[in-house]
Amino acid sequence: MQNDGSGFALWQRIGITLEMIKIEHSVFALPFALIGALLAARGWPSGRQLLWIVVAMIGARSAAMSFNRLIDRSLDAQNPRTAQRALPAGLLSARFVTGFALLSSAVLVVAANQLNPLAFRLSPVALAILFVYSYTKRFTVLSHLVLGFCLGIAPAAAWIAIRGTLAPSILLLTAAVTLWTAGFDILYACQDVDFDRRIGLHSIPQRWGIARALQVSAAMHGLMVVLLLWLAWVEQLGWISVAGVAVVGTLLVYEHRLIKPFDLSRLDAAFFNTNGWIGILLLLFWGFDIVTHSG
Repeated sequence: MQNDGSGFALWQRIGITLEMIKIEHSVFALPFALIGALLAARGWPSGRQLLWIVVAMIGARSAAMSFNRLIDRSLDAQNPRTAQRALPAGLLSARFVTGFALLSSAVLVVAANQLNPLAFRLSPVALAILFVYSYTKRFTVLSHLVLGFCLGIAPAAAWIAIRGTLAPSILLLTAAVTLWTAGFDILYACQDVDFDRRIGLHSIPQRWGIARALQVSAAMHGLMVVLLLWLAWVEQLGWISVAGVAVVGTLLVYEHRLIKPFDLSRLDAAFFNTNGWIGILLLLFWGFDIVTHSG
């Protein structure tokens, strides 16, 4: 991209960057972070806490996604599905995206510092986990679970942000989000099986085929529902929260009915639409339950 030094050019690059990192997909992890905050506070956290949790989440995800695009830019250039992304297409420079990743990392650290000392001390650990993921598909099929853990730490981080400590019960939500994310990442990886085999990248679909991968994904999502019910019991939540888990389970069944080993044409609907609603609806059900009980 030509840089004419104008403010318009800068804003154009920022817009392309936000599209590159799919800022709208923050809807995947943010609802679970807010659930973690509500559980930790047993009601509404303060407005200040919620603000800095949201800022930290945006910083963390922006840093992780921009770093991932940097690390994968040569692979993306070879894959017809991703060749038109901003970096391989030349719409952004590696230098600009590096600066954006560093700025986003700083935003996370500053936000964590505004919350409490433990959150601040753990912020570099969170960044390390987020950055390590980008390398994992080069050597292990467990990359799906590593990605899942990147999102799974969101509710635990929010709990720490509220209480300044970590409780075992919130780790059930971390495990549930980890399995949920890993499960839909397996579905997403099905579309790159041929490319992954040719390049030598690792994924469950690449290793065991699409049919087996769909079974593994379904098993992970089933276990996610079990963990959510377990957490609802441990935290003594009410029937509204249980109803929310039932809605999530129904959406997961619907998601898996959309995808067949021989037909991935509805993968986008399963991946983006269904999973986007899962986090939002669970937040609505659990949030209402937690707030009304606290009241």
